[in-house]
Amino acid sequence: MEIEIQHLLCVDDDDQIRDLIARYFRGQGFRVSGARNGAELRETIAREPVDLVLLDLGLPGEDGLALTRHLREHWRGAVIIVTGRGDSVDRVVGLELGADDYVTKPFDLRELLARVRSVLRRSGAAAAPASGSVPAARSRLGFAGFVLDLATRSLFDRDGNPVALTSGEFDLLLAFVERPNRVLSRDTLMNSLHGREAGPYDRAIDMQIGRLRRKIETAPEQPALIKAVRGAGYLFAASVEPVA
Repeated sequence: MEIEIQHLLCVDDDDQIRDLIARYFRGQGFRVSGARNGAELRETIAREPVDLVLLDLGLPGEDGLALTRHLREHWRGAVIIVTGRGDSVDRVVGLELGADDYVTKPFDLRELLARVRSVLRRSGAAAAPASGSVPAARSRLGFAGFVLDLATRSLFDRDGNPVALTSGEFDLLLAFVERPNRVLSRDTLMNSLHGREAGPYDRAIDMQIGRLRRKIETAPEQPALIKAVRGAGYLFAASVEPVA
């Protein structure tokens, strides 16, 4: 049986960093391509399938945050920002724009590998569930007129139209749908997305919830589904039922 090799695209204008990442990840069984700027990034993803982009922010010409926005609007793969910009504002903005994770330089290659594997599991684990792993009736969950399809990692609205979700937004919604009417702390939700606890000043989860609310709430400024619980976290106030 042919084994699919996952394809990473490292976008960084520093030749040494691209080479370092390429050598290490190829040694871990990945296919790795490189790009020095936004133009080469667009050319590569238009030419061939890419599973995950490792994206620097300080690129010549087009800023990495603008490229993150472009990728989320026009491409469905995973994005990890890998940058020397460790300011909390850049981190929050990057995650709010739809990045699946944010890693600051200098980084440990083993930690970067773990984060890449974690994001790839989250973005593709449900694409081909093992036989008998999830009953068909439970691979689609309904709430408030929406249908969440776990097999295809898709969300459909009340009219059956697809709702565009990033990988992080899907994981966040899934965390709520799996535990409706329970208060979930920011740490619990952050761990569902990034496999780590939220720091004392980390409000990236609030930004992602705000973005998700705009996609599923009738009135995002007065949310009826994802409710904030002061000093505790968030609660998903909806009944969730399997859909055939």
